[in-house]
Amino acid sequence: EQRSLYLRALADFDNYRKRADRDISDLSQRGRRDLLKRILPVLDNLARAEEFRERGTPPEQIIEGVIQTGKQLLAALAAENIRPIEVVGKPFDPSIAEAVATQPAGPDVADNTVIAEAAKGYYIGDDVLRPAQVVVAKSS
Repeated sequence: EQRSLYLRALADFDNYRKRADRDISDLSQRGRRDLLKRILPVLDNLARAEEFRERGTPPEQIIEGVIQTGKQLLAALAAENIRPIEVVGKPFDPSIAEAVATQPAGPDVADNTVIAEAAKGYYIGDDVLRPAQVVVAKSS
C-alpha cells in the first residue's frame, strides 16, 4: 500500500511538473506574440517607405517617414520597459558601455569622457540589455 501511494504521488508530481512547464511555455509564447504585434507596424511602415521610393516620392519625405518609424519602434520598446542608455558627455562606465576606440581629449573634454557612440546601448528595466559601444577621450 505504501509503495502504491508513493508511485501515485510520484506520478502526480510528474504531471504537475509537465503542466507547469506547459504553462510557462504558453506564457512565454503569449509574451512573444504581444511583443511581435507591437513591432509588426514598424515593419509595415518600412515596407511603405520602399513603396514610396518606387513611386518617386522625394527622398526628404521618405527620410522623415523612416525617422518617424524609428520613433515608433522606440515607443514599442518602451512599452516593454526597454530604454536607451545615455552615455555621451558622461564619464566612461564599463558596466554600461564598452570602449571600441579612443581619441585624444580636446581642451574642453575631461579625460575618460565618452565623446561618441558607435552603437546605442539599452536597458531592460534596471539591467543592461546591450552595452553601448563608445569612443572615449584619452589624454595624450
